[in-house]
Amino acid sequence: MEQTHTSPNGTAAGAATPGTQRRVLVVEDDSTIVEAISARLRAEGFQVQTATDGPAAVEAAEAWQPDLMVLDVMLPGFDGLEVCRRVQAQRPVPVLMLTARDDETDMLVGLGVGADDYMTKPFSMRELAARVHVLLRRIERAAQAAAAPRSGILRLGELEVDHAQRRVRVRGEDVHLTPTEFDLLVCLANTPRAVLSREQLLAEVWDWADASGTRTVDSHIKALRRKIGAERIRTVHGVGYALETPAP
Repeated sequence: MEQTHTSPNGTAAGAATPGTQRRVLVVEDDSTIVEAISARLRAEGFQVQTATDGPAAVEAAEAWQPDLMVLDVMLPGFDGLEVCRRVQAQRPVPVLMLTARDDETDMLVGLGVGADDYMTKPFSMRELAARVHVLLRRIERAAQAAAAPRSGILRLGELEVDHAQRRVRVRGEDVHLTPTEFDLLVCLANTPRAVLSREQLLAEVWDWADASGTRTVDSHIKALRRKIGAERIRTVHGVGYALETPAP
């Protein structure tokens, strides 16, 4: 496991960006990829530690308490999905998952065990850094929203969305959603039955200014359907999605 050099005040050496205090744990067994990701994230102002197998990743996450994990699926020891399960059971951590296969099943499994976003190899370091920044901003925004006084629970039939506590219930039962899934549901629930395009959802939930991540939206919608019920989210082919509400 590798740790970034720090200055006397504890920040990453040479850092000059708002991300200086943020800690990112990079878990990847390919040394070339590890070095490239670490160098880019340090240049962005993050503190970085690395792990190259499943057990070391879980140990590092517990000891170092990172703000975010960049986590490869294929790892020695046990895979990234198991790492994600174990880490999330200890302490919720935003996870950007890396996969070598462009397989939607793998992506859905990753989202199902607590990953917030994923990227398929090969990828550009510029895009990875942008995803890390966006994910952290979204988590910060969610924390601010939870801390802000906001009364009332949004009820749409058997679906309840509690903004203040960031909790979702279906037929009175709690449903565990990742921060991204919760934000996506809230975005749809704020205008029930209205069709939101993939581009709109990318802009509002992911802060992306272009349409390069429309498959990300589709995969998160599928993961969300599995948790709250497929019938609650309507697909408008070629356009986007709408949250269905019970008939009056």
